[in-house]
Amino acid sequence: MSAHAANVLAELQRLSAPTNVAGMARFGIVGRKLLGISVVQLRAIAKRTGFDHELAKALWASGIFEARVLSAFVAEPARVTRRQANAWAKDFECWADCDGVCIHLFRKTPFAHGLAVAWSHRREELVKRAGFTMMATLAVHDKAARNEVFRSYLGRVQEESTDERHTVKKGVNWALRQIGKRNPILNRDAVRIAKRIQKKDSKAARWIAADALRELERWKPR
Repeated sequence: MSAHAANVLAELQRLSAPTNVAGMARFGIVGRKLLGISVVQLRAIAKRTGFDHELAKALWASGIFEARVLSAFVAEPARVTRRQANAWAKDFECWADCDGVCIHLFRKTPFAHGLAVAWSHRREELVKRAGFTMMATLAVHDKAARNEVFRSYLGRVQEESTDERHTVKKGVNWALRQIGKRNPILNRDAVRIAKRIQKKDSKAARWIAADALRELERWKPR
């Protein structure tokens, strides 16, 4: 480990606030090594550090939850490999590190759409959630992607809507809602898919559809 990485990890230890960990757990933010540091504090460190891919890898290897969140802020998307992305995805411990790393790092990689599809087929709960998190965040941020890409994602949403696991069904719902708010054409497609999902004999599917329809049927383009 470089001296720089060691210094950053030492700073994280100094910022540790164990009394915050219980509060984080109430929101489903859990991990084997939680320090209780706020995202605001992590962003301040990232701003000072700047992009540093080797630092990001060292932070991830530490296994500390906040260090891994920080790694998403300082990693260089162009240097991320598919192998690295898959390895990190296997390490996710809860919805928060999953979503944070996908939103701030993986969706900026040149193979982001490939990750979305591949991960949506995976069995592991948080890796599968990551696939749908990618779909949701790409629907917001990838302005150049064509409607056909997101129609294919709606197909995956429909196929996986019966997964009863909490983080997966929430991810599927998120993807459905964000795709349906991308433009009027995809809104109509998403509403149609949601109504199909609503007819499935699955508690998860009925929740996904009902929650999404409340938002999608009222949505108006800006």
